[in-house]
Amino acid sequence: MENAIQGFISYLHKTKRTSKNTEVSYERDLKKMLRYMEKQGIADVKRVTAANLNSYILDLENQKFSSATISRNVASIRAFCQYLNSEGMIAENPAKVLKAPKIDKKTPGILTVEEVELLLQQPQKDTPKGIRDRAMMELLYATGIRVSELIQLMNADVNLQFGYISCHSGDKERIVPFGNTAKRAIQKYLKYARDAFYSNEQSDILFTNCSGKPMSRQGFWKIIKGYAHTAGIKQDITPNTLRHSFAVHLIQNGADLKSVQEMLGHSDISTTQIYLNLNLNKIRDVYVKAHPRN
Repeated sequence: MENAIQGFISYLHKTKRTSKNTEVSYERDLKKMLRYMEKQGIADVKRVTAANLNSYILDLENQKFSSATISRNVASIRAFCQYLNSEGMIAENPAKVLKAPKIDKKTPGILTVEEVELLLQQPQKDTPKGIRDRAMMELLYATGIRVSELIQLMNADVNLQFGYISCHSGDKERIVPFGNTAKRAIQKYLKYARDAFYSNEQSDILFTNCSGKPMSRQGFWKIIKGYAHTAGIKQDITPNTLRHSFAVHLIQNGADLKSVQEMLGHSDISTTQIYLNLNLNKIRDVYVKAHPRN
């Protein structure tokens, strides 16, 4: 089964041109399923049945995994089994009737403009780490890109002269502008801090961890949570809090939904619609509190 999983990941990379992040996610989910099946004495994909898969999903539920995590695992298994079926490696698709749990859509956490400003002031201004962290957060808030896109940025993806970055996801590319504040933060990082994270090796990655290696999403999350704590921000910070705040603040200041959709890289505008709804809810709250006839 492991060979089949590797064949599937190779297919995603070469044929579907999926992003590295997507491939890592699929592989992680499928190897977790593989370990479960091996414990059940099932090592061949041809022996996996719909009942086996349903038992595995039930096992994930019993382990108290979130609905979102289980749904992602279901999606990975469905794609894998569809691949096996189309390649003739299995006669029937056992995942055809596999159902994902219903996910309650959570309202994304949003910082106020004042909280963002306070957060961005926390990194030290005269240390390589502080200069790097400030540049990362400034760029994240200036562009609204995903954290996974931020940590994968290469030097060549940043155009300081014209103020934009190129984001790559599989075979898709989008151009996102950034302003002068982010530009100055990146210039300072490149001039005074970036070389401090390398020994004898050079890397094309724009932002790295303190060892000069690619930074993980979890690593950046710890960084931003630490600064939020120092700033006294009480709400729970997620890796994409600045991305959500970027979108809402743009809409609050008159940006149209289509432009925000393109900058965020949403394939469906209904995904971007949630930020408009958040803004309308905020306007409604202000109205309720302030209108004399309410």
